[in-house]
Formats: sequence, structure tokens, C-alpha cells
Amino acid sequence: MDARIEKSGNGLAAPPIVMAEPRLAKYAIGQIVRHRHYSFRGVIFDVDPTFANTEQWWQSIPEEIRPRKDQPFYHLLAENQDNAYVAYVSEQNLVPDESGEPVGHPQASLIFEAFREGHYVLRPRISH
Repeated sequence: MDARIEKSGNGLAAPPIVMAEPRLAKYAIGQIVRHRHYSFRGVIFDVDPTFANTEQWWQSIPEEIRPRKDQPFYHLLAENQDNAYVAYVSEQNLVPDESGEPVGHPQASLIFEAFREGHYVLRPRISH
């Protein structure tokens, strides 16, 4: 953990702020995962080292299953039996998908160029 001391406006030292070190992500971009509690699966297309959504979004999660903020959060192209959507899920609420099957999300081909051996391969990015 990193403890930082900040000076307050009156020149006195404020209590140290303890910041948790971000953890390494357990899952990788292109990996297919399932939600631990809800019936959906998806492919990871981005990862935040810690929670990076709104407080309103976080508070909307039932308290009994509300995740900690100090863990990786994953952006998924998700699907359930009824539709496809984008999901934002904490690491603690994900498990690997062992089906070996691709997801049926219509945007998967925009981000990924191939599906090989149970894992998606990112498209090359063009930058200048």
C-alpha cells in the first residue's frame, strides 16, 4: 500500500491517505467469461485496474452482492438467452467460461479478428 501525506490549507499535515495498489488482472482481453451470479457470458474487450464507473451505477447494485472497488473491472461484450449488450463486471463476479464456444455478440467482429482455441484475437490497431 502507498501512504501519502498531504498538506492542508493551514500548512499542517493532514492524516495520510492510504491507497491500495492495483492488482494485476486475472482475466485477459479476448477471454470468454461467465458471471458468477447472473446467467450471462461475454468476451472481455477492456479492463480497468480498479472501479471506473459512476457512484450511481455502483449504488444500484444490491448491497449484498455489491463488489469492492479496489479490484479490476472488465468491459464485456455480453449475451444472455434474450439479447446482447455491453456489461461492466468486477473480477470477483467472473469465472472462466469452459464451453469453448464463441459469443454471439454482433460487435465481436468489430473488435476481434478471429476466434481461436476458445479465445478471441484482437484486431490490429491503426494509429499515427
